[in-house]
Amino acid sequence: MALVEVGRVCIKKFGRDAGAKAVITKVVDTTHVHVVTSVRPKDRKCNINHLEFLNERIDPKNEEQLYRALEIERPKAEKASRAKK
Repeated sequence: MALVEVGRVCIKKFGRDAGAKAVITKVVDTTHVHVVTSVRPKDRKCNINHLEFLNERIDPKNEEQLYRALEIERPKAEKASRAKK
């Protein structure tokens, strides 16, 4: 079983996002990956030594699975708020 793979759910051990769930979105090289965390949903580079891997894997392109894995609420549509103005 490869731990470092796209879609692997993990927990950040160090940094500003420490303790937050994360999903690997891209493998950069043998030591770095890009992750999306529940604290900062923007794609960020992370050292694999700063991650604790879980036995869960999802499709990171599927937004519903991504939000469920990160345990965050789906953002509301911006178009609806713009229509009210």
